[in-house]
Amino acid sequence: MRKIEPGTISLSFWSPPYFLGKDYEKGETFDSWQDLLRSIITLHSIVLKPGAFMVINIADILAFKDETIPRIQAANPSNHKSRVTREMVLEARAANPNYNRYQLANLLGCSEQTIDRRLNGNNIRGGKYQPQTRVKLVGSALEDYGYSVGLYLYDKRVWKKDPAWANSKWTTNTLKAVSETEDLYVFWKPGEYSINRARLTSYEWKKWGYRQIWEIGSVRRNDDHPAKFPEELARRVIKLYTDPDDLVLDPFLGSGTTIIAASRMKRRYIGIERDVAYYNLALKNLEKANAQLSLFDQD
Repeated sequence: MRKIEPGTISLSFWSPPYFLGKDYEKGETFDSWQDLLRSIITLHSIVLKPGAFMVINIADILAFKDETIPRIQAANPSNHKSRVTREMVLEARAANPNYNRYQLANLLGCSEQTIDRRLNGNNIRGGKYQPQTRVKLVGSALEDYGYSVGLYLYDKRVWKKDPAWANSKWTTNTLKAVSETEDLYVFWKPGEYSINRARLTSYEWKKWGYRQIWEIGSVRRNDDHPAKFPEELARRVIKLYTDPDDLVLDPFLGSGTTIIAASRMKRRYIGIERDVAYYNLALKNLEKANAQLSLFDQD
């Protein structure tokens, strides 16, 4: 990003790593992840044109291990494979104070692991010796990073997607909800900007142009990249905030969705990707999209 000419980007639309343990996040700590976001947002204060927008797509809930959270078992009676309850173990131990857990297990007709679980508890997300998971909202951090370099939170939209069943472990073993939304944080660099309703059709304005919640189906197959967002999401952002020939940036290019959408809408684009495999994937996907566009134009 330091090689981009200052004050030339009309829109930056990107989705950063979510700090959820993906392969491309190996070695990252929560602190280093925050430093990454802070540095990228700082660079945007330089490359954005006055009046331009930076739109960050991110799930507002982050999860990371926190050693300070007490490791307390969440009772899950419906998942118990043994009829033995904690109360039964406590009653048996009170009646036989000299029994160890093996003897108690034999008495109650269960495994010694069951005795241990009922007495001592365990962390259902990784075992009783693993730290608990801390849940944190990210929006306030992004807001602080932006304000500190002169970028102001202008708007927030919500992408309503399909339920993320990949995190069903959370919902089957806890009371936490399946993820069904992600957020779009819209930051503005001070300067004059255009509110041009001609960018959208009358139907688009009514359907999603001024609506906070955008209902867009998730990508059906993440076989070549683990964290894709749909092209329709990028298309809406680009169409709402830019005009043809404007310069669009995605500093976390991934599979190339943002620049593909920009290309289809006659915007210029810059994509940045540090992973060589994903860089090559983005180029391949862009070439395929441009080939399809050329055939369409010929027809």
